[in-house]
Amino acid sequence: MTSSMFEKRLREAQVVVEARLDVLISRAAGGPPRFVESLRHAVLGGGKRFRPFLVLETARLCGAAEDAALDVAAALECVHCYSLVHDDLPAMDNDETRRGRPTVWKAFDDWTAILAGDALLTLAFEILADVEGVAPRTQVALVRELAQAAGAAGMVGGQAFDLHADKRGEPAVADLAHIRMLQAMKTGALIRFAARAGALLAERSPTELAALTAYGEQLGFAFQISDDLLDATGDASAVGKAVGKDAAAGKATLVSLMGLDAARQKLDEVEAAAIVALAPFGSAADVLCEAASFVARRSS
Repeated sequence: MTSSMFEKRLREAQVVVEARLDVLISRAAGGPPRFVESLRHAVLGGGKRFRPFLVLETARLCGAAEDAALDVAAALECVHCYSLVHDDLPAMDNDETRRGRPTVWKAFDDWTAILAGDALLTLAFEILADVEGVAPRTQVALVRELAQAAGAAGMVGGQAFDLHADKRGEPAVADLAHIRMLQAMKTGALIRFAARAGALLAERSPTELAALTAYGEQLGFAFQISDDLLDATGDASAVGKAVGKDAAAGKATLVSLMGLDAARQKLDEVEAAAIVALAPFGSAADVLCEAASFVARRSS
């Protein structure tokens, strides 16, 4: 894909979010030096920062304060990174590589990885509690929505469904509706929050919030389809983690149930729906439209 405003903004988000996370982790970290290093390993020096980018970009679209949006973006990334640290553990997905380097449990050990994930999750809400220049009701809404997106009704619940299927064979045969629900929780909930965050910060109208919510839901769906396609057809060196694991484990995914061609067609449809959802914002949302195309065409 040729250079674009989206790519420029994504790179800018990577830089500012990385710097802010470095400051926040340094300020909050305690415990033995090796444990502090595990936090830095989990968060810094890698990742596309796509979810934080969405927070910053929707905040820009809605006219929210940049500093507040950056802290919300950092809090969201702490939750995302904690989830990766725990998901990679031997008791869960048993992955040894993440972002092209050893996972936290592999680089340190499993108990350090568990504690690092715990610390990052709690740090996220400490960051949200300290966001400045935001009305108390807005701060409460952000805390509540991030907790819901990350918890049993969102990401954690989705991971529980995933592991029940993997380790307990429940359900014995997963249909498309079950997989869609699981993925909307496990992957989609945090992306949906990221898309809503800018409108929440700026206290925009219910109509605008609904438009960004629809965008986030379609974007989360697109992200998961592309993730399944990458696992089925991607190259591990480009993806930055192991591929082919779903097929090897006999795991039901959208790709395994629909087939590659139908999954690619569905991805095109979902990408188009995400872009249509942004119509109320006109050309001001062009970068977010490009983000949808990026998700549908990504190689890592």
